[in-house]
Amino acid sequence: LIMSLAMWKWTCLVSHLLLSTTVSPLGRQQPLHPKRSFITFAGDQAEGNFNHLVVDERTGHIYLGAVNRIYKLSSDLKVLVTHQTGPDEDNPKCYPPRIVQTCNEPLTPTNNINKMLLIDYKENRLIACGSLYQGICKLLRLDDLFKLGEPFHKKEHYLSGVNESGSVFGVIVSYSNMDDKLFIATAVDGKPEYFPTISSRKLTKNSEADGMFAYVFHDEFVASMIKIPSDTFTIIPDFDIYYIYGFSSGNFVYFLTLQPEMISPPGSTTKEQVYTSKLVRLCKEDTAFNSYVEVPIGCEKNGVEYRLLQAAYLSKAGAILARSLGVGPEDDILFTVFSKGQKRKMKSLDESALCIFVLKKINDRIKDRLQSCYRGEGTLDLAWLKVKDIPCSSALLTIDDNFCGLDMNAPLGVSSMVRGLPIFTEDGDRMTSVIAYVYKNHSLAFVGTKSGKLKK
Repeated sequence: LIMSLAMWKWTCLVSHLLLSTTVSPLGRQQPLHPKRSFITFAGDQAEGNFNHLVVDERTGHIYLGAVNRIYKLSSDLKVLVTHQTGPDEDNPKCYPPRIVQTCNEPLTPTNNINKMLLIDYKENRLIACGSLYQGICKLLRLDDLFKLGEPFHKKEHYLSGVNESGSVFGVIVSYSNMDDKLFIATAVDGKPEYFPTISSRKLTKNSEADGMFAYVFHDEFVASMIKIPSDTFTIIPDFDIYYIYGFSSGNFVYFLTLQPEMISPPGSTTKEQVYTSKLVRLCKEDTAFNSYVEVPIGCEKNGVEYRLLQAAYLSKAGAILARSLGVGPEDDILFTVFSKGQKRKMKSLDESALCIFVLKKINDRIKDRLQSCYRGEGTLDLAWLKVKDIPCSSALLTIDDNFCGLDMNAPLGVSSMVRGLPIFTEDGDRMTSVIAYVYKNHSLAFVGTKSGKLKK
């Protein structure tokens, strides 16, 4: 299983996982051979954590984003080349960054935490975005990590002021006859006036072009972005949208998110803050972002609610799983990991569940909601627009599978949750990551846990 062995290598690289057990079809834990060895790469321990990893599907070369450094490794984890990204003099309160204009805040040596790492196959370059200077990105040549460009002179070049490595997610939409697009989703850390939470940007062929990372469309009234209203922070002071995963499928781009919400528990007159996992969908060709829709997702087994999204991965159903789900073998399936409850984003409970969603069924729910809203039923129903409970407007319109919105009834939220199918639960060692693929018609999933175990 060459593909399987490659996956084992990449997982070891990031997490140094201890492969101690596997799960048999009957759920019994079986020990692996105790002397089995795996290739590992430790890097420079002084540099701190590894943050992101991407693999060139054409060459097998591995690109690793770390604190202050980008590594290029061979498929057997030998270092081929490195590129230093930090530290440098900075202050997170400087906006725009001091490299653009003088900043009155004290500057100190600051680490550059890799926040996003993407391979741009068409232009043979790596997009490496860090935490320095409010989120500046470098474009590096894949072959030798030579810096092709580092746009920094316009405000749209600063993607996010958040320093955490899991705060930015990007999806490239590629075209054969025009420049590609980069959909960027990011936490804004209380700065909605500076940063859109989702936007689509131009990926120009020339890495030093003036339009690199510019909004796909921008005028006085409309732009290719979603901004969280400042009023939202008066209701939920620590409001933010945290992006866990992103992908493209068909005519749409999707992001899986975790966001706070104020709810009234049954029988209570006071509201409490919980976290809700939501899928966000946008049309690839929607320059005005009129197609923004979000729908709550979660999982339940034996009366236990699993609502805090930890990780996700898009795969195909495969013939065997497809038959049991009543879909086609090439249909998109979302493998998701949730932890128990809704209240503890930062300290999730150890009880967790691996659940699957059929993407088509989520799209069908979105289609039904769009149709009801265009019949004038309900409100836009978005947690981050609760200061303005905007009613749906009626229009004589039939919604098809590829409807991309109008300048009305947008952005839109779906109120009822789409429930995934639970296929495995873990009560003592929280699942934190997942990857899946199809092998000989079987759908296989690898799950990483909090303690460093890998389950197949």
